[in-house]
Amino acid sequence: MKAPKEFGVSDADMAEIAIPNDLRSAKAPEDRILDQLQRCQYDADTIFAVKLALEEALTNAVKHGNQNDGSKRVLVRFHIDPARAVIMVRDQGPGFCPSDVPDCTRDENLERPNGRGIMLMHAYMTSVCFNSTGNEVWMLKRNPKAPPPAAGRSSSATP
Repeated sequence: MKAPKEFGVSDADMAEIAIPNDLRSAKAPEDRILDQLQRCQYDADTIFAVKLALEEALTNAVKHGNQNDGSKRVLVRFHIDPARAVIMVRDQGPGFCPSDVPDCTRDENLERPNGRGIMLMHAYMTSVCFNSTGNEVWMLKRNPKAPPPAAGRSSSATP
């Protein structure tokens, strides 16, 4: 899947890191992304939001998508500029249907361990979408300090 058009970046704008399927390895792309957010002067609350959503996406890819299979990999693609952060996480698992995940905020689901990561991604990011297979998540976080994007135009400056 290509970057969603409304995210305002092209595939050529995206950096890419493939990591082994373990959470220790997930630290490398996380550190690069957080470093770029700091260099683009995102505030601490926005950096925290991206960090939390990214950790949830990576955890879901490793544990649920790839089912902790050490022979599989996780692909992380990202683009950070002063206006927005775009992050994609893809696993090699069979995927899932996001609409089938129970709403973890409903009374009957409060004790169930499922769905909290997806809920947090939606809560902390500007936009979240999945490919049709369900093994790739795209997340957008607009910088609240940046001017709103002009209609019909996107900026694609690379830091």
